[in-house]
Amino acid sequence: MRMTFTLVASDPQSSARAGIIHTGHGLIETPAFAPVASQGAVKALPHKELEDLGVQLILANSYHLFLRPGVEAIQELGGLHKFMSWPKPILTDSGGFQIYSMSPLAKVKRDGVAFASHLDGTKYLLTPEDVVDIQLKLGSDIMMALDYFVPFPSPDEKIKESVATTSRWAKRAREHFRRFESPSSLWGITQGGVSWERRKQSTEELVALDFAGYAVGGLGIGEAKSQLQDILEKSDALLPKDKPRYLMGMGYIQDILEAVERGVDLFDCVLPTRNARTGMLFTSRGPIVIKNQKYARDERPVDEDCACYTCRNFSRAYLRHLYERQEIGSAILNTIHNLYFYLDIFRKIRQSIQLNSFGHLKLRIKNKIKDGIK
Repeated sequence: MRMTFTLVASDPQSSARAGIIHTGHGLIETPAFAPVASQGAVKALPHKELEDLGVQLILANSYHLFLRPGVEAIQELGGLHKFMSWPKPILTDSGGFQIYSMSPLAKVKRDGVAFASHLDGTKYLLTPEDVVDIQLKLGSDIMMALDYFVPFPSPDEKIKESVATTSRWAKRAREHFRRFESPSSLWGITQGGVSWERRKQSTEELVALDFAGYAVGGLGIGEAKSQLQDILEKSDALLPKDKPRYLMGMGYIQDILEAVERGVDLFDCVLPTRNARTGMLFTSRGPIVIKNQKYARDERPVDEDCACYTCRNFSRAYLRHLYERQEIGSAILNTIHNLYFYLDIFRKIRQSIQLNSFGHLKLRIKNKIKDGIK
């Protein structure tokens, strides 16, 4: 089935909204958070744990899967869902972020991205059409068009170039995708940094291409929070109300609350899983670093207000012991807790929007967490 988006409720005091993204592999109730599974797995957790936690959607990275095990191998094995044995929706990133993060190995050209594999140095050129083909072979539910964004800060000429390139690639990707009868949906990614003139141009050009959904890219890389919020607020007025919006790579709870207030529906970030493996656990009163000596005899759970498996069964002292001994169980139990914490906040956000109480929830969470999670 083709992806559709249904608006369920809107907050009367803001642009916050609750909705449902319908995909061929199930529903995604929004606002939603997607754990990152770049290599086809959420680190430290088997899929059963993800399902038990209520994960609706995971994000896999087409760049990494293209390099290994290779999209042809995944296609021969029945596509990404079957290969992973994951029954729910999958979003695949286009690889645009890798252009940014591995800039010494990548060169942006008019036709696409030339890069050398970070694994063995093999050289590739990926065009917007190639990126669509890769994701079609993977069989992801939500595909992202190839985009190009630049570091913050960047001169206006570079931002202008990234917007022009992103729009040109988006048009090519959209035209190529239309040739196929696929249940997947293709989303566009706006660029422009924190320049509203450039962002407005990018948004208008991508909206004209009529993508199934829209991501706001190139943010959360060093700009002031006020600039981020301003871009989201102005973008809200231009993006179609009947299409889902996705803020890429945003994981701090306070930023998420501000983004939801400005009409964002979908988020992803490595923060809860990566920090779990390094011993930072998020709580309703701010984060704790479990390796600290003060937890060596602490009988309390990580968060007394949390109902996750970790908090219901294990003390801070035990979790510190596992971390200090580098036990695999440390990463597992910490990741269960951090993902539960995030997903529970998103459950509360969805409920509050439907009850017209999002503003109260936002204030309550921010007052409890204060400066713990920025």
